[in-house]
Amino acid sequence: MKFFLSKKYSNLTTLVNACQRQDASAQTAFYERYKGRLTGVCQRYAKTRMEAEDIFQEAFIKIFNNIQDLKDPDSADSWVKTTVVRTAINYYHRTTKLQERNGSLDNMEIQLESGDYERIIDQMNVDDLLVVINELPDKYRTIINLHLIDGYTHAEIGELLCIPDATSRSQFMRGRNLLLKKLELKGIVHHENF
Repeated sequence: MKFFLSKKYSNLTTLVNACQRQDASAQTAFYERYKGRLTGVCQRYAKTRMEAEDIFQEAFIKIFNNIQDLKDPDSADSWVKTTVVRTAINYYHRTTKLQERNGSLDNMEIQLESGDYERIIDQMNVDDLLVVINELPDKYRTIINLHLIDGYTHAEIGELLCIPDATSRSQFMRGRNLLLKKLELKGIVHHENF
């Protein structure tokens, strides 16, 4: 993932060091460096654009409160992305608990036989795929995003979501099947249609 640098700050180390000194212009440049791409990451975990912006803002509050702890400025890109993803997961936990209390999580079981789902997904336009992923229920959407898009293993997902990795695997399979069903309803059945 490539991010731009402000002309005023010649490299990432200079920018991070200025942020650690609480230089307001550096903080603005640092924020702008990540805003476009990582707001998109937040959108994958949120239901609405407004929720995604809230998650991003919350993540950057954490980032600026903890930037002093960043020992290796060259690792800032991965540190910031990890913080944003973890903030999105925390948001997921808060909203899921609220939904569970309100009884709004569905227990749908969908089975779809398909051996070429990976080829279907791999050949789709990313924006179109993300639109369909965002239609999934929270529990599936989060695991699909973590595993399929962000590349986390099921063990890592289990740790992030405080669930057994076997649960992550089964939720991924159910989410994948639901995703394929939604793609099928949109007329996308085989990878040859792309």
